[in-house]
Amino acid sequence: MNICVFLSAADLDDRYTRPAREFAELIGKGGHTLVWGGSDVGLMKVVADRVAESGGRLVGVSVEFLQGKARADADEMVVAKDLAERKALLLAKSDAVVVMVGGTGTLDEATEILELKKHGHHTKPVVLLNAAGFYDGLKQQFRRMEDEGFLPLPLTDLVFFAEDGVAAMAYLEESAGIR
Repeated sequence: MNICVFLSAADLDDRYTRPAREFAELIGKGGHTLVWGGSDVGLMKVVADRVAESGGRLVGVSVEFLQGKARADADEMVVAKDLAERKALLLAKSDAVVVMVGGTGTLDEATEILELKKHGHHTKPVVLLNAAGFYDGLKQQFRRMEDEGFLPLPLTDLVFFAEDGVAAMAYLEESAGIR
């Protein structure tokens, strides 16, 4: 399975890097492929390193203005002209999407992927990996959107909130018919 992971390129502390490494190890040991933003810095590097160490493949989709931070030893690296093309390529190359902790770029990626799913432009499973409760506020907001009629489908059909990497991978593999 090709698993797209949206996440931060910042250097983060253990409460975020530990769950990211654990999930990355599951990707690699499961024989899956990481599809990610291609950067070799911060949390992106942590995840790519662990996937590679655990036997998984690395497919990066960088963008022209970040090409200098792209991972040199990825199994495949594509360079998009802009962020919009990058998001489209990341989705096209993946079978599932996991959103880890991140800033405004990660939030932009997550909301676009969810909006596309809401409108039926893809049916890929989407997981928000809620490391250290990072997405608790967003989860509450999504529940309010659902309760007040802003979502045309049940929240559970749109996104799965996983508290750890094991739950995230179990959901993805079940969705793909692997389990």
